[in-house]
Amino acid sequence: MLALAVATVAATVAAAVPEVGARSARAEPGATVRSHEAGGSGGPGDKGPVGWQTYRELDRLGAIRQSQHSGQYSSFSRSGSNDDGFEGSYSCLRTDEQGCVIAERAGAGEITSMWFTRQPWGDVTATGNIRVELDGRTVLDAPLADVVNGELGAPFVWPLVGNAADTAGGAVIKVPMPYRESMRVTVDNNPHFYHVGYRSFADAHGVDTFDPTDPARDVIRELRRFGVADPKPDSGTLESRKSDFSLAPGETVRLDPFHGPGMIDELRLRIPRVVAAPRVVDDGRAFGADGGSSFTARVAPENEGVRITRRYDANVGAQVARLRVNGSPVGTWRSGPARPGEWGTQRIEVDESVTGGEDELRISSTFRSAEVDVNEFRYEVHSKLDGEWVRTDVLDLGPAHPGEERAHDYRIDHEVFQREKLRARLPHSDERVAESDSILTNTRLRVSFDGRTTVDAPIGEFFGSGLGEYDVRRLMSSIDAGKGWYTSWWPMPFRRDATVELVNDGPVPIDEGTLHVSTAPDGSEPGKKSGYFHATHHEGHTEPGADWEFLSARGSGTFYGVTHTMRGRIPRAGAQGDEQPRSLVSPRANQRNYLEGDERFYVDGSSSPAWYGTGTEDFYESGWYFRGGTTFNMPLAGSPAHEYSGDGCRHDCTGAYRLLFPDAVPFTEELVAGIEHGPANDEPGVYSSTAYWYGGLAPRTKRTDGVELDDRASRTAHHYRAEGETTEELTATFEGERNPGPHTRSTTSTTGEIGFHLRIDPNNSGVRLRRLGDQFHSGQRAAVRVDGRPAGTWAQPLGNESHRWLEDGFDIPPELTRGKSSVRIELTPADGAPPWSAARYTALSRWAP
Repeated sequence: MLALAVATVAATVAAAVPEVGARSARAEPGATVRSHEAGGSGGPGDKGPVGWQTYRELDRLGAIRQSQHSGQYSSFSRSGSNDDGFEGSYSCLRTDEQGCVIAERAGAGEITSMWFTRQPWGDVTATGNIRVELDGRTVLDAPLADVVNGELGAPFVWPLVGNAADTAGGAVIKVPMPYRESMRVTVDNNPHFYHVGYRSFADAHGVDTFDPTDPARDVIRELRRFGVADPKPDSGTLESRKSDFSLAPGETVRLDPFHGPGMIDELRLRIPRVVAAPRVVDDGRAFGADGGSSFTARVAPENEGVRITRRYDANVGAQVARLRVNGSPVGTWRSGPARPGEWGTQRIEVDESVTGGEDELRISSTFRSAEVDVNEFRYEVHSKLDGEWVRTDVLDLGPAHPGEERAHDYRIDHEVFQREKLRARLPHSDERVAESDSILTNTRLRVSFDGRTTVDAPIGEFFGSGLGEYDVRRLMSSIDAGKGWYTSWWPMPFRRDATVELVNDGPVPIDEGTLHVSTAPDGSEPGKKSGYFHATHHEGHTEPGADWEFLSARGSGTFYGVTHTMRGRIPRAGAQGDEQPRSLVSPRANQRNYLEGDERFYVDGSSSPAWYGTGTEDFYESGWYFRGGTTFNMPLAGSPAHEYSGDGCRHDCTGAYRLLFPDAVPFTEELVAGIEHGPANDEPGVYSSTAYWYGGLAPRTKRTDGVELDDRASRTAHHYRAEGETTEELTATFEGERNPGPHTRSTTSTTGEIGFHLRIDPNNSGVRLRRLGDQFHSGQRAAVRVDGRPAGTWAQPLGNESHRWLEDGFDIPPELTRGKSSVRIELTPADGAPPWSAARYTALSRWAP
């Protein structure tokens, strides 16, 4: 009954969410109201935006986040093998009467995202129901397949959810679900592969438990405009600079400096010489005689006309269809003679008399004649603004885009096929493609704020594609392939000045280009209460045994994601490779084996990863090698490019991105974020990546004390005592590769009360306790008191019999620590839980600017 009740409520509110609508976060009063208590530097805990505010306050990405931790539960192999879910060996933290528990936390926090896959091809029907319990109340209980298919209605609709078709092999839930006291996620049956991301907070100030009946209409509308509109709240424009330029090899074009305080609000670049990558794989539909199709598209109300572009399969000749907009005939689609092996595109411009003042249009095509059928794979809609064509909507249709079709209310009559994957080429010469790739790889965007250059990356990878000009639509940037604009909406705050420049480090001259940058007001105080925006580029050969590092940063900041370009160097089966003699090439060589690598993120010096994933395509929220090489774009994750044996890729190459907004990774001392290349970090490749983050700030944490439990003097000095304590010597390793070991030292197991003193900084804004212990037994749990006052429950559901050392933590809120130079910590292991294990406790005092 509960599952039915939740689904019914969600379906009821869904009816009030239009599939396509005007920009709502700026139009609906109250939609973007700041939650100062839960917000950035002005509120208790410095949590940053919580819940739906995460999507509503994208102009505040640089705000300092303290007293919180980002982590991930997943089915990663505890032994270090590649069984990250194939057998389901590690896919349940435990099982109970409700099923398989996959995530569980005590204290305040937020579920930030969930991802699942299983065979075949990401169909999660066999997983059964998913149950989410927050603060002792069930907020979701429904078949997982129904949830990711969007059957429950808002807020569980595309693109906040997506199924294996939407994501090329994964199933995602991106609805942020805050909780004040506890959370638990359970599924009926072993899910095989999964991730559950979460944030944990030191306190519950400003945190409201997730309400499943809130449809978050403004958030859904905004996310459905991903890649075609700025998702940030409108702040107005301070200054705008535009430069039409040419750029010979070795030259630089630089805009006049912007003067602050302010933030770069939008950055646009157009280089007509660059051509779209020629090999495009897409799915589509077709209608026959007496048939047709229609959809709704967004346009700018102030448009001076609209341009509609249709991509079709040119293998079919003589396609003729009548085009209507809002019922008015505006033109005719004509494909011309058949052109085997090619994609066809046609554009029709619609007069302002039909489109002016409208914010959405109903676009329909009606069959007139064709050799076989009239087919359609993709539509782009551009609005003419101040004489320029600006993309305002895209419909990438076909069976692999169910969410996108539904959001555009796409309909088709007399359908004659659903083509799942067509491989064809755009008519570009190899020379033009090579020149374009060189420009995108060797022209760098450099941006300096207050005298420091923090953005230095190739333009292709910065905007989302390191393999060539592939169409990219994601929340904070886009590439409108085919002589369109590259656009960034990342907020880039500065105090005094900002300088933007392009540097041509390659051999190909750029004969024509336009760079356009606008700034807006900003009061975030970068360098003090807000970090500077960074785009950090890294490229080179993969190294055996070492993770590929997206980012290694000191100080404090927040990591928001990456564009990743992978050029595998595994020769095809039976081929002579350029790295290996023929005798060493397996007849069953898997050219995509580099995708077997797991992501691993280490935060603030911990030897244990806070994130440990299950595979490269899984990190990019897809599955099964991107469902055999299928490209896709979602607001926060995608793989827009796959190349092999041509177009500049000798073997197998993949381009992907992941943006971490609900599941951003804050750090107060350092961050090392990387990913394996192959199941044992053993596959050769040439990788590059551009990491997006805010930082450049001093550390916000310092180690103020620690008690070593194998040192009698340390125990005495810290007044350490423990009831029911036993000691043993343990030789073991850590998970991951940062500090694996083996390490040998004494560790304790305790069943009774534990107490000790630790020195802290009186000026602290909270303290994090870090424990080094043995995780052989999962489910360790203890009540925490600070100077006699309850502070919460330290619960650790993880366990690992193969890599037993674990560093985990517990955040103490500032109300229990501020102004004190020392605290008395008391831990009481829970009845029925395994003995509490520890070898060391460390106090990390946080301080605010």
